[in-house]
Amino acid sequence: MDAIEFWFDFGSNYSYLSMMRIRGLAAAAGVRVVPRPFLLGPIFKAQGWETSPFVLQEAKGRYVWRDMERQCAKYGLRWRRPSVFPRNGLLAARVALQGEGAAWEFAFCEQVMLANFAIDRDIGDAAVIGAILAGLGVDGGAVIEAARSEACKSALRARSAAAQARGIFGAPTFFAGDEMFWGNDRLEDALLEQALRHR
Repeated sequence: MDAIEFWFDFGSNYSYLSMMRIRGLAAAAGVRVVPRPFLLGPIFKAQGWETSPFVLQEAKGRYVWRDMERQCAKYGLRWRRPSVFPRNGLLAARVALQGEGAAWEFAFCEQVMLANFAIDRDIGDAAVIGAILAGLGVDGGAVIEAARSEACKSALRARSAAAQARGIFGAPTFFAGDEMFWGNDRLEDALLEQALRHR
């Protein structure tokens, strides 16, 4: 079973759709998933944007929120429009880096996405992140302390720089080998590509 890379930002609404779907779809396709949390902010800034294009372009923003209602209904996912968008996913991303390869890695990412896009909680709040970790049986205090270390901060900066170097311009983005697929609506295509490569 080979892997696709799943690059996502915790503040990205379309990453939410993929996060909640990818484990089941990948298992069915016989493909392993390697989560790659990163920050879209530096990529947007490199394009001259100070925030999400869904905020900068009012008409696009109106469309996106209606689209999210439709997509969540289609996939049977919970949805509540965040009262703050985009939310700061910095701490969540650093914690996710601490969890890479751990048994709680995917469950943590899914719970953070649900907190942001189904419950409307502040995922930048250490208490919210700590509660998610505790619910997974993880020592939240120790993980959050490690996530605030200079080593983890540097690792996340390196991860986001790697995203830019790979040509990533939005989230979610998937890689099957060097083949890039962008957007939740390309998740199935990415899984198929990876499955066909390793038949």
